[in-house]
Amino acid sequence: MRRDDDDPFDEFFREIERMMDEMMGAEGDVHIDRDGAGGGSDLHIDVHETDDEIRVVADIPGIEKEAIDLKCDGNVLTIDADSHQREYHERLTLPSAVDEHSASATYNNGILEVTFDREEDSADIEL
Repeated sequence: MRRDDDDPFDEFFREIERMMDEMMGAEGDVHIDRDGAGGGSDLHIDVHETDDEIRVVADIPGIEKEAIDLKCDGNVLTIDADSHQREYHERLTLPSAVDEHSASATYNNGILEVTFDREEDSADIEL
């Protein structure tokens, strides 16, 4: 039985997380973080892949460029941004390893775009 203070969408988002994890296989770990305090995180993120690069596009309305902090360890992109009206804190597991030193980012009209070169899967070994 559901308590009155439970969010009616919790079960819905848990099911989406389960389906995304199933789709992505062993490499995937999707978590939808729904923080209801202080406006919460309503970030929309798209990930585009090519053979050479991974491009992340995020809608971050109402934030000044200087208030955005990006970090990447080669596997996870962390986006932190806040203003007096909104806060965004997202950790996005990238679909494959990237060269974090190749990153380039732009922010225009509330749209953040971050592009990474893919990390080489393996090195050639000569005998």
